[in-house]
Amino acid sequence: MTENTQQPQPAPTTELPTQYTPAEVEGKLYERWVERGYFEADADSEKPPYTVVIPPPNVTGSLHLGHAFEHTLIDALTRRKRMQGYETLWQPGMDHAGIATQNVVERELAKEGKSRHDLGREAFVERVWQWKGESGGQISGQMRRLGDGVAWSRERFTMDEGLSQAVQTIFKRLYDDELIYRAERIINWCPRCLTAISDIEVEYQDDDGELVSMKYGDGDETIVVATTRAETMLGDTAVAVHPEDERYKHLVGKLIKLPLTDRSIPVVADEHVDPEFGTGAVKVTPAHDPNDFEIGQRHDLPAIAVMDEHAVITAHGPFQGLDRLEARSAIVAALRAEGRIVAEKRPYVHSVGHCSRCKTTIEPRLSMQWWVKVGPLAKAAGDAVRDGKVKIHPQEMEKRYFDWVDNLHDWCISRQLWWGHRIPVWYGPNGEVVCVGPDEEAPSGEGWYQDSDVLDTWFSSGLWPFSTLGWPERTDSLAKFYPNSVLVTGYDILFFWVARMMMFGLYAMDGTPPFHTIALHGMVRDQNGKKMSKSFGNVVNPLDWMDKYGSDALRFTLARGANPGVDVPIGEDWVQGSRNFANKIWNATRFALMNGATVDGPLPDASKMSSTDRWILSRLNSVVAEVDAYYEDYQFAKLSDALFHFAWDEVFDWYVELSKTTFQAGGEAAEVSKRVLGEVLDVTLRLLHPVVPFVTETLWTTLTGGESVVIAAWPSDSGFRDADAEREIETVQSVITEVRRFRADQGLQPGQRVPARLTLAGSALAAHEAAVRQLLRLQPEGDSFTATATLPVAGVEVALDLSGVIDFAAERKRLAKDLAAAEKEKAQANAKLGNEAFLAKAPDHVVDKIRGRLAKADEDIARIQAQLEKLPQA
Repeated sequence: MTENTQQPQPAPTTELPTQYTPAEVEGKLYERWVERGYFEADADSEKPPYTVVIPPPNVTGSLHLGHAFEHTLIDALTRRKRMQGYETLWQPGMDHAGIATQNVVERELAKEGKSRHDLGREAFVERVWQWKGESGGQISGQMRRLGDGVAWSRERFTMDEGLSQAVQTIFKRLYDDELIYRAERIINWCPRCLTAISDIEVEYQDDDGELVSMKYGDGDETIVVATTRAETMLGDTAVAVHPEDERYKHLVGKLIKLPLTDRSIPVVADEHVDPEFGTGAVKVTPAHDPNDFEIGQRHDLPAIAVMDEHAVITAHGPFQGLDRLEARSAIVAALRAEGRIVAEKRPYVHSVGHCSRCKTTIEPRLSMQWWVKVGPLAKAAGDAVRDGKVKIHPQEMEKRYFDWVDNLHDWCISRQLWWGHRIPVWYGPNGEVVCVGPDEEAPSGEGWYQDSDVLDTWFSSGLWPFSTLGWPERTDSLAKFYPNSVLVTGYDILFFWVARMMMFGLYAMDGTPPFHTIALHGMVRDQNGKKMSKSFGNVVNPLDWMDKYGSDALRFTLARGANPGVDVPIGEDWVQGSRNFANKIWNATRFALMNGATVDGPLPDASKMSSTDRWILSRLNSVVAEVDAYYEDYQFAKLSDALFHFAWDEVFDWYVELSKTTFQAGGEAAEVSKRVLGEVLDVTLRLLHPVVPFVTETLWTTLTGGESVVIAAWPSDSGFRDADAEREIETVQSVITEVRRFRADQGLQPGQRVPARLTLAGSALAAHEAAVRQLLRLQPEGDSFTATATLPVAGVEVALDLSGVIDFAAERKRLAKDLAAAEKEKAQANAKLGNEAFLAKAPDHVVDKIRGRLAKADEDIARIQAQLEKLPQA
């Protein structure tokens, strides 16, 4: 059977408290685990490595349900691997979160009536570090509450000295390999955060806007264009049409008057234009639209910026100084006054990009920025999955991955912030550009200055799997723990983070990908499947549920909903149900200890065991194998469900109940069952530990006397199976279940005793008669026994004497009344479903409801008739 590698110790004589109170044990247990170094990882160990990095939470963040969900899954994986004998590293740390953190500190300064510019760059950055030391990173304490088994001594921060060196090193290498360059292009600009943001940091939503069609040119040289951003027309430098569009061939190459300005602009032919959409003509604003920028490049058009960084109009004229939305209305009014508005549609619902952090509408803007040439890096990231070096789980998510990496645009990595890794490039007085590596001296002297931008936060977090291990130094930790065994993360950051790590890992680590497997999970939603949002009022603080029900209850609820790549609904009543499960484990183990369950010595030989003992051990080994298979396939929901039903149904509700008569009888059979029960609980608690670590730690150490279940051996399948015992106990279960159902149908109270005759001679069930009678509250038949109801079940006969217990005449009358009501319901439903006129007019949902009523009536009739047949005749 499964063995524990720790030295057996005598179980303590103290009993468990009558109730499990999570708040009294969780914090103490966690600190004990940390103090004893259970979660630390030794690079010099000869054990095989198992490495997982934490998706680094923002330093500004606090634990939300998404964190709790993801951390529960990673913790379960790493706890199991630790028990299996791996040198396990779960790498913790936090992300400096450039925009979010700078916003937090700037808001604090605003309360003092100051801005970052009042402090200056150096003092502002110092202020952010001060905030980080005092207020940042509260999530670390919350992770302890959840039970995260991370190696705290290895905690890293994306702005600490070692990781900053890694950032500068890889920037220099990419620059020297001509994979980083500086260029003026259209970027996503946030007028609130005053920085560029990447495509994947833009959230699109349907907004109410306006679609305005306006007339450019005059007379025969008139052309109509439509736009949702009329304010950008001040920067138009062309109108584009399709080369094959006969309507506009006479205009291609000509200049037409741009309204409200003193400029004329050309009509150009470009295949990008869809002649079937709208008027087939589009205004071209190269400085304020990415597609227009490309048209401008092809036709050598000027790019005229008409807005500043705050999205305020800078173009000379009556609109100068207006906010973009104010200018939009003013420009449309001016065009209307000139008779140039052909059509207006309001509201016009269309997809609009917003900053993912502050929700401000994004403004496409021509800007000089730093870029990563992603082509060769993205190809390597795609090939690593295609070649099988990296597996994506579930496999159907591969398509999303390929759709992304195969179509990546160059990545804008510069941000107009002060908090972050400053771009290591210096500019000289004569146009010199020097990229400086970490071991190189920056140029100095008059006229030299460093680039003022910082790097996108995802640039540094993309190095996370190897920078946290000491890269660019070839450390022992890097040699031992790279690549990661698995990356567990949400499908929502497959593009933000996963693709970045793949590109950088393959580039920096000589073609070795950063992890073997990418295990993607879904998003946590409310119990109705709705996205959690403050605006919906359905956001839950996981700390509240942990305070109320315990961390194990929250963890088990989250794990039990975790199907690969699928969103996870969660509600408080489900957490309460998981709390009940923890209490069930507690009470069952307490009962077992009170009745002498033990782990002392080897298991008795199977020949000395009852069929009940052999059945539960056979089932135990099947469950061990089943759980192992689910873990290897990242099927957290299925493994949690298997453990729940095995522990609650088979161990606590069946084995313990069937064994009570054995315990009461005493003797050798009782001693054997006590040892079997101890074994089953020992293994079950170890199987449950990775998901519910706190309650299992308390129970397992009490049961076994071992040091800690954290370092206990993971159970293995001994191969013991007993199909005969399993069939026998299944028959016992069938008999008990059927008789219980009959008793309930007759309205008997669960504790009400009934005389019964069990015909078990020659049946394997004969050995279980005492247990069957006790569980079913069946008395011996007695001299005056009269069989008023006989139940043939699974090859045996159970005769019950219900005289004096049930008024048969009254019961038959009650059932007859119920039967008549069910038959009336059936007749009414059949009448409606047989009426063609009704079916032709009634909505589908009404017809479906009536069909449901008919099916329910049929079920009720069959059930009531069966009950009547079992009643004795008056």
